[in-house]
Amino acid sequence: MPQQMPDKPTLDGLERTWSRQWEEQGTHRFDQSAPRERVYSIDTPPPTVSGDLHVGHVFSYTHTDIVARYQRMRGHAVFYPMGWDDNGLPTERRVQNFYGVRCDPSVPYDPGFAPPAKPPKQQLPISRKNFIELCEQLTARDERAYEDLWRRLGLSVDWSLTYSTIGWTARIASQRAFLRNLARGEAYQAEAPTLWDVTFQTAVAQAELVDHERPGAFHQLVFDGADGAIRIDTTRPELLPACVALVVHPDDSRHAGLIGSTAGTPLFGVRVPVLGHRLADPGKGTGIAMVCTFGDVNDVTWWRELDLPVRAVIGRDGRFLTDAPDGVPAQPFAELAGLSVSQARRRVVELLGEAGRLVGEPRPVLHAVKFYEKGDRPLEIVTSRQWYIRNGGRDTGLRAELLDRGRELAWVPDHMRHRYEHWVDGLNGDWLISRQRFFGVPVPVWYPLDDAGLPRYDAALLPDEKDLPVDPASDVPSGYEEAQRDRPGGFTGDPDVMDTWATSSLSAQIVCGWERDADLFARTFPMDLHAQAHEIIRTWLFSSVLRTHLEHGSLPWRRVAISGFVVDPDRKKMGKSTGNATTPVGVLERFGADAVRWRAAGARPGRDTPFDEAQMKVGRRLATKILNVSRFVLRLGAADEGSDVTEDLDASMLASLAGVVRKATDAMDNYDYTASLEVTERFFWAFCDDFVELVKDRAYGRDDGSGASARATASARLALRRALDVQVRLFAPILPFVTEEVWSWWREGSVHRADWPRAEDIVSQPGDARLFALTRSALSGIRSLKHDRLLSLGAPLDRAVVVTSPADRELLLRTHADLVAAGRVGELAIFGEPGTSEVTVSG
Repeated sequence: MPQQMPDKPTLDGLERTWSRQWEEQGTHRFDQSAPRERVYSIDTPPPTVSGDLHVGHVFSYTHTDIVARYQRMRGHAVFYPMGWDDNGLPTERRVQNFYGVRCDPSVPYDPGFAPPAKPPKQQLPISRKNFIELCEQLTARDERAYEDLWRRLGLSVDWSLTYSTIGWTARIASQRAFLRNLARGEAYQAEAPTLWDVTFQTAVAQAELVDHERPGAFHQLVFDGADGAIRIDTTRPELLPACVALVVHPDDSRHAGLIGSTAGTPLFGVRVPVLGHRLADPGKGTGIAMVCTFGDVNDVTWWRELDLPVRAVIGRDGRFLTDAPDGVPAQPFAELAGLSVSQARRRVVELLGEAGRLVGEPRPVLHAVKFYEKGDRPLEIVTSRQWYIRNGGRDTGLRAELLDRGRELAWVPDHMRHRYEHWVDGLNGDWLISRQRFFGVPVPVWYPLDDAGLPRYDAALLPDEKDLPVDPASDVPSGYEEAQRDRPGGFTGDPDVMDTWATSSLSAQIVCGWERDADLFARTFPMDLHAQAHEIIRTWLFSSVLRTHLEHGSLPWRRVAISGFVVDPDRKKMGKSTGNATTPVGVLERFGADAVRWRAAGARPGRDTPFDEAQMKVGRRLATKILNVSRFVLRLGAADEGSDVTEDLDASMLASLAGVVRKATDAMDNYDYTASLEVTERFFWAFCDDFVELVKDRAYGRDDGSGASARATASARLALRRALDVQVRLFAPILPFVTEEVWSWWREGSVHRADWPRAEDIVSQPGDARLFALTRSALSGIRSLKHDRLLSLGAPLDRAVVVTSPADRELLLRTHADLVAAGRVGELAIFGEPGTSEVTVSG
């Protein structure tokens, strides 16, 4: 039953009131009995639970929620779950900093462990199990804070459908998918060069790389060639003991004669071949490159394609190994043993200078260096055993299939498809999914140990799917006992966890009940919409397409909607890592959720938008105006039953509104919520500033005793209420709180369960939309005339003359009385002059 309209409506407190009522009434609950054709399912990015959200998150998730609310009003049963990405490095790092601890698997479990009350300066080593328990505690707390914020923002999520990427359901799905990838030969293990973060002590995938400009220096080194000195420019002289070849471009006439010869490395005297390869850049340095194992990704390519040996010199800790690699003299390598990379570089440069093998002074250079996206030290490349999933990086057939999937997918905006294609075309290796960390989904594999206690990697022990999830660190494979763990002839568990994207890439399968709820899966998968920001096209979007293509032979969703960045005044992306993020709680407290959502809706799909708090004031003004004009219209009272719209101006306004509904609906159907808001808001202000003023006297019912006057009053009231009803529904997906409040004053149920307006239901009598526009122009001219005479808008005006075209004069005559009343004009003359195309007003 509608609630009583307050005497002084306010926006304050609406979020708390309506969030509670929506949950109690199940307003956003998914109806699983709905047939598939009536279901609209949405896959949203599970936010990383590692601290505070920022305004960029708020904008992106608001965009998705606008679509969800619109589809619900279009009659769909909206399946809109929310997940939390709570495993992986971000969580581990937050736990380390928050509690002042670090994971040390050699430390025994302490069931009574409690973290320090205050984080110590030196992080306290604790067992893996204690560390994971702290991760679970902190993420649970963070998830509650995230949910509170999302509720305050008005996300119409079905909160009974939440999941986490470390949760039971997600672990089962992630391990099941991995085992099936392994069974089909899509997942494999290999000992190979791996990008390695020395801080986090883990391997890193190609999708997680970022380039940072860092200062360096070119050093020119002298190698001993067969026919004299060979000069090499390098920024990494410390890798001389890892040198396995020199390469030149086959078409470089300066050096082509060297191909097939050998050269001796300075300081170490190791003979290495000089080879030809297309990746050698004749324009870089001397045109001759030093191949080391491994300095950069080009070294990996050369090593693989030229079948070169490995001379590893840097360990996983980022320091030089104690022993020289095979074929390298122990001296002067002993001078480098145990040094950091920068220390070794300085020492090698000193030794080269002393030996006369350094030409000139180092030349400063600013160059791009590979970093892990969450790290703060340059990556190294080390050889390690890792798990991979084939992704088309080395399989042109699979690459073509994934490009076809990208073209099959509907993109909003369409040009974002090119980012996907660019990523797929640029893949140079398979997807590395294993991580040498602790809080993640374990790789579900054990290995038998031979009599020497060494793992037999070629005879992996796998669990049955019905036993998932498993943790090889604590669970025992079939046929073995715990006492045989890590004993010769026994078994050992794979120590790694899977990359968080290996689980997040299955978000559609997790939420839709894959292999868990066949009925739900049939009704929701493939999903209708996948929403995300553009910087994770290469990670979440691509990996999701890959996993679903491999498992189901389809896409995980039919359409993707891509948000842009929220940027600061300097056009820099706002984010946690850049340190310029604005936390949303304060913004929501100052301006309210509807104002923030209004600003978010002004950011078109795929486009970056600047953050400016001043804009929030405009959104709050709009929400306040909706309250006030609704109160005015509803306090007038309803028109008598059986009344109809009889006045030309009223019919014209409604005809204009019908046009707005068509445009807004077309925009929303095309996922252009910004265009829908623009056309709706433009009409709303015309309605408030002009139509309400034009019909106010008539709507008040200042009856002259004639039946015609009573009909005119009923027409005004009916038109006002009908227009209010339609506009509240048009604004509802974007401004959910104020529209629900207003709706509750006079309508049953929730506006968010009401039907989206249809143009054909608005107009009961034919109307010419041009009449409303012309009348508004005339009223604007009258107001300008008063302004020129220094009169207030409410002051009377003795006379005004309107000049327009003859045809438009005939139209304006129909609203003469409303113009006189609204303009407080004593005498209003309307003239038509041939050749006139505009409306002008004079005294």
